[in-house]
This record gives sequence, structure tokens and C-alpha cells, in this order.
Amino acid sequence: MLGQLARPDLVVVADFEGGLGTVMRLDHPVDVVVVVVEPTAKSLEVGRRAVELVREGGLGRVVVAANRVGDAEDAARVAAAFPDADVILVPDDPAIVEAERHGYAPLDAAPQSPGVRALVDLTERLLTFPAVQDPPMHGVVRRLNVLDT
Repeated sequence: MLGQLARPDLVVVADFEGGLGTVMRLDHPVDVVVVVVEPTAKSLEVGRRAVELVREGGLGRVVVAANRVGDAEDAARVAAAFPDADVILVPDDPAIVEAERHGYAPLDAAPQSPGVRALVDLTERLLTFPAVQDPPMHGVVRRLNVLDT
């Protein structure tokens, strides 16, 4: 499916279902795989396995986005789980919850909130990664897979 979207300088962000199935079926390299975790034991374990699979398969660079980080203990738990990964901490932010409740995009409703600023930082980082050259598709495509655990 991603191959059908190939065009020079195109950014494709695919948000897949949580779990390991998507990574296990990924059969070609992408620029970045974003593994989304929460600071819970189950989520961190699934996230660790996803990062392992991506690295073992040479599928792309890995960024871990830790969502709903509530305090320093949560941050430490995430850091311990992913000591060699590029990790973005997204704080548990009431402004995001409030925007969602009212049907507003958090970026519009609370652009300066800590959670939104962390997500903007994640986006800016992702756009700095070099794109994969994919000769069969005759172009450079930035493919970013998002795995929500």
C-alpha cells in the first residue's frame, strides 16, 4: 500500500494498530518507525519487543514516543526500558484531553501546552531524518510507520 503513494519528497505517516503484528509483517525498510508507548509495564514490554524486531530486521530508524508521562518516575521507567533509543516524552496534558472532549485539534486549542509542544518536537525531529532511497519506486519517499502499543 505504501508503495502506491511513492512520489519524490512525499511524507507518508501511517498509524497502525497496536501490537507486534504490523512490525512482523513489515517487509521493506522505512525511514522511521515510531513506537508509541505508555509508561505501563505491558506497554513498555510490547514496545521493547517492537523496537527489537525493527532493529533485527533492519527496517528503519526507531523513535519511541512515550505518551501520557505523568511524572519523573514514569520518565525514568521509559528511559530504563529504552536506553539506546531516541525517546520523546509526551506529558500527560489536561489541555489535550480538554481539546479532544470539545472536538478541537489540540494544536489549535492549546498550541503552547506541554503535550502539544512535545508532539511538535517529535514532528520536527522526524522531518530531519534522511529519506530511504527506494529504486523500485523511482523516488525518495519519507515513510514513517507509527506503531501504537
